Amino acid sequence: MRTWHLAPCLLAVSLAACGDDSAGGGGAGTTTGAGEGGADATTSVTSTSNAGTGGAGGEAATTTGTTTTAGSGGAGGEGGSAPSWEGVDPLEGAGEVEPVASGFSFVEGPLWLPSLDVLRWSDIPPQRIHQLDAGDEVSTWREDSGRSNGLALVPGEDRMIACEGGARRIAVSPLDAPDFTLVADRFEGSRFNAPNDAIVRADGTIFVTDPDYGLPAQDHEIGFNGVYRIDGAGVVHLVDDGRVLPNGIALSPDETILYVADNGASELWSYAVADDGATSEGALLTATEPGPDGMTVDDGGNLYVTTSAGIDVRHADGTPWGVIPIPETPANCAFGGPDRNVLYVTARTGLYRVQLTIPGPP
Repeated sequence: MRTWHLAPCLLAVSLAACGDDSAGGGGAGTTTGAGEGGADATTSVTSTSNAGTGGAGGEAATTTGTTTTAGSGGAGGEGGSAPSWEGVDPLEGAGEVEPVASGFSFVEGPLWLPSLDVLRWSDIPPQRIHQLDAGDEVSTWREDSGRSNGLALVPGEDRMIACEGGARRIAVSPLDAPDFTLVADRFEGSRFNAPNDAIVRADGTIFVTDPDYGLPAQDHEIGFNGVYRIDGAGVVHLVDDGRVLPNGIALSPDETILYVADNGASELWSYAVADDGATSEGALLTATEPGPDGMTVDDGGNLYVTTSAGIDVRHADGTPWGVIPIPETPANCAFGGPDRNVLYVTARTGLYRVQLTIPGPP
């Protein structure tokens, strides 16, 4: 495995399409819907879009005697598609790792909130959730967080999930105020160990890891460290009871594969996810650098796993791209920024970030 030496340059990806018709110009394709109609026959139009196709040309103008009938505009172009990141090295063009904030106790669970343009993360021992605004100002958003660890956004909703390891529960809150209420705290009547990290599917299904970090032996009510699914009705389903210390968790871009980092075994596991959220039996994807913790996935399906060596970056099939070194041992990472291509990293006492080429979900 290579170790990536970070460089300040960025890789630019440009996609363009143009349309030209002698009878009438095609409409410009767009990334959000149909393009505009083509110009009249007397006008030549060149269109540029993000992979959109130009519309069909309009009809030519006709002249009968002294009367001229204008040609009709062409049909609108098709909507553009998202860029393909297939074969693109996610480390090519990476920026320098930049310290953002420091002086914390043990930070975890970074979460970018696009609607607010802020980053939130947990500082576990003092039981706080901090916030970084667009001006890089840090504030405390929540006190008495139940020793929250992983945070997750509920897609399409102004709500966020917190894994409260100390309170042994999964809780949810609106984004505008830390008003957390219970989602789940038990499996089949027994209390969770210490919920660690979560990811939420587009339909609201929650996947969560539950190792037993810091839980005294006499307080165990479940005889294993589990991975769970919480459906829309709040019912908790077992995904896997065979991992040593399940920790980081992520979904593939199309949400058909669930990834789990086993901190105790230094392994990545994968699970096929059905339409109803049910999962297959786990399959070992790959061994990792020691101590895999939190993780995320970019739009190309590449995995970013925090380990003792830094950010262990891998293809979707588990083969390595390389490692991004971090000044402190990282615990978790998440994409953010206006273009979703800044990787924020929580690492022991500090918050860091690095500019990348391929964006990822918050």
